[in-house]
Amino acid sequence: MHLYEETVESKVMFEGRVVTVCSDKARLEDGKIAGRDLVIHPGGVCIVPLTDDNEVIMVKQFRYAFKTVLLEVPAGKLEPGEDPAESGKRELSEEIGARCDSYDYLGVCYPSVAYLTEKIHIYLARGLHFGETHYDEDEHMDIVRIPLEKAYEMVLNNEIPDAKTQIAIMKTYNIVFDGKK
Repeated sequence: MHLYEETVESKVMFEGRVVTVCSDKARLEDGKIAGRDLVIHPGGVCIVPLTDDNEVIMVKQFRYAFKTVLLEVPAGKLEPGEDPAESGKRELSEEIGARCDSYDYLGVCYPSVAYLTEKIHIYLARGLHFGETHYDEDEHMDIVRIPLEKAYEMVLNNEIPDAKTQIAIMKTYNIVFDGKK
């Protein structure tokens, strides 16, 4: 089959609490065998909580991999077998203490296609109602409100490097200001 690679061997090299790392061998369409390293991740969700005044509720949190504080839309990891829509609603409640009247699916993104199996489902939440946050015990974050137009400019000016947040903000901006949904 053209452009298809068949897995002929897979060896688990590491199993962590979030990811599993495998070293695979794949048969290419010309019959040759090539090595493939794979990081298996259960997937995630991100949500753009948008107020009636077109402000995006975002979170600032320290990201260990980059040793810096990043500005992001609320997001989280899927639990095994968990429905992405329900996971997103849970994360919305946990991270910013919100429920919503309207919850629209904006699609899925693959953050790093060469070696990572993670898929991030993107949602837009409107008609927000606020209550208490419920952070995980290892989570610490600040909640900030940013006008959607400003968040869009921040993406364009490379002030928001997080891929899921960039995609979610760009899609939301398109919906709100171009009337696509």
